[in-house]
Amino acid sequence: MATTRDTGRLSALRELALIAALFLVYKVARLAANGHVDEAFANARAIWDAERLLRLPGEPAVQQVLLGWDGLIEVANSYYAYVHFPATAACLIWLYRYRPAHYRWTRNVIALLTAAALAVHFVMPLAPPRMLTGTGMLDLGRLYGPAVYGPPETDQISNQYAAMPSLHVGWALVAAIALIAATTGRYRGLWLLHPAITLLVVVATGNHYWLDALAAAALLAGAHVLLRRQRPAGAPVVPRPRVALG
Repeated sequence: MATTRDTGRLSALRELALIAALFLVYKVARLAANGHVDEAFANARAIWDAERLLRLPGEPAVQQVLLGWDGLIEVANSYYAYVHFPATAACLIWLYRYRPAHYRWTRNVIALLTAAALAVHFVMPLAPPRMLTGTGMLDLGRLYGPAVYGPPETDQISNQYAAMPSLHVGWALVAAIALIAATTGRYRGLWLLHPAITLLVVVATGNHYWLDALAAAALLAGAHVLLRRQRPAGAPVVPRPRVALG
């Protein structure tokens, strides 16, 4: 007869396999959306012009803050390269272990958000601002390192023309909301620093436009609406916190 510990291990392995499979499907499908270079640059110019029409802050102004501070540039590049996946994974692991109901909600929101993002990649290929000439934007990853991407024309492992929406920002928002909902305490709002820093990093490094982040937030809101019936009973907006942390 299986013990509770064995059952728990099997459940954890199933969740790990499910998440790994979903991520693999996303990566393969994202690569399948690659190759629409001319359309990606036309869309990039349209996004750039739309942001100016909306009077959003210029991405070059944010990037300019980093220039002249090589160490700060490397920190920003490292945050972009190394924090995105580990932070999301750490959030999911903690929730799975200590807040199962919140874990299920968070997992489902991430899955739906990512699926919606994939659909956008197919419908609207988009070159990131670091590739757009005449804007003053630099590719800080390539110039200063650490770099996530190689030359796009020879890159066989990533689709660099999938800037919208920014899943860096989207996943960071999901993690912050989930952790705020799953914990109590005076300083739990500090979890929002992660998406705030992520937003500044993806813009300053030239990997995303402001509208990429807004698109991610809109898709997240849509995912939340679709999945609101799966939230723990009695939750007003997001899963109700139960146990204090820290």
